Amino acid sequence: MDHLGGYSQLLSCYVWKLKNCKFHMCSSEAVATIWTIEQVHRNYNFSMQKGRGRTSRIRRRKLLRTSASGGVNESHRSEFIELKKWLKERKFEDRNLTPAYFPGTGRGLMSKTSLREGQMIISLPESCLLTTDTVIQSYLGPYITKWMPPPSPLLALCTFLVSEKHAGDQSLWKPYLDILPKSYTCPVCLEPEVVDVLPQPLKAKAKEQRARVQEFFASSRDFFSFLQPLFVEAIDSIFSYSAFLWAWCTVNTRAVYLRPRWRECLSAEPDTCALAPYLDLLNHSPHIQVKAAFNKETGCYEIRAASRCRKHEQVFICYGPHDNQRLLLEYGFVSLHNPHACVYVSTEMLVKYLPQTDKQMNKKISILKDHGFIENLTFGWDGPSWRLLTALKLLCLETEKLFIIRIYALGIFQSLLRFFSPGDLVLIVQGKYLLKMGSLALFRACV
Repeated sequence: MDHLGGYSQLLSCYVWKLKNCKFHMCSSEAVATIWTIEQVHRNYNFSMQKGRGRTSRIRRRKLLRTSASGGVNESHRSEFIELKKWLKERKFEDRNLTPAYFPGTGRGLMSKTSLREGQMIISLPESCLLTTDTVIQSYLGPYITKWMPPPSPLLALCTFLVSEKHAGDQSLWKPYLDILPKSYTCPVCLEPEVVDVLPQPLKAKAKEQRARVQEFFASSRDFFSFLQPLFVEAIDSIFSYSAFLWAWCTVNTRAVYLRPRWRECLSAEPDTCALAPYLDLLNHSPHIQVKAAFNKETGCYEIRAASRCRKHEQVFICYGPHDNQRLLLEYGFVSLHNPHACVYVSTEMLVKYLPQTDKQMNKKISILKDHGFIENLTFGWDGPSWRLLTALKLLCLETEKLFIIRIYALGIFQSLLRFFSPGDLVLIVQGKYLLKMGSLALFRACV
């Protein structure tokens, strides 16, 4: 399952190319290297496979049409009937879309009529949105305003979801809660044995995510205990880790973005999330562009089509230009034929294919870490990313050039130029420059 294995020879070849191109990346050698990477991409048997020929393009279009059309209308299902009634009471009635089940993507929204470019797809009133205002104005409000330090906006939303789900039929949000997933497929929800077979970079991110959520839950238990007067049952049986994890995933995978707001009773973390019933049934496609934002004038969260959509096709939105690792971590799925797909390269993989005799390797790695160039190093459809190229260039630098990089990073280059020319600085590193005692002391103090 380690998808980096297929890149070992490529990486080794690329390091050699870098060392011999002398970093003039517009040179023919560099162009040849990029071409080599593209060839490996075309032949690499991974989810990033993407045919370049006419037949492959036709096959992809057919697959996309199949996933977009052929939906089975589910508006007759009881949960959607109740949701439509609930939304109508809150001044929302949709005439463009209907719930449907589609092969490949599952549940989504299907167009009832042809949609033209620029047409409003959906306009959901603020009264339908679940925001921190909703939570503060509820029975939880007095407890939130009294708790110190103030809880985060995310904790407020998660607490409300767990509490309302526990209320069952008594919840005013029951029609919405009934259509939410019962479980999620984000790595944080997977069993450790499953996470262990993920590719190494993804596995590391998944473990970090799990640790963050567990820490978030542990740090929130005192706040949950403070809510005990609201419930007959023991608070630990209501706000269990599994219930909290479900609420966290619900917010993380389904929330829409609002402009930052500030509430005195909440922490200073950005308050930008809102749950949007019905609207959150729209599935993701990396090939779709829409205009989505909250309109203050109309008081609605609006989505407009940026392209045409035929009748009875699935209507998509784009969650962002995310690669498949990001999609799986944040949303629990991957996208076929994703133009943003890439392969992550770890530090260990980089070092493995660099000369083992380089005595400056630890210093080079340290420079990369200090300047944030040790993560998100990727191969994409267009070859190595700019970050990966930069990291490889630095790791392949000769000692003399590395010295110049270090003094630039330390911000003392201009100071040293008062005493030495750039050429002299290189000679100093090579041990070919006779230093005066005073200059030597300054040099040692600076470097």
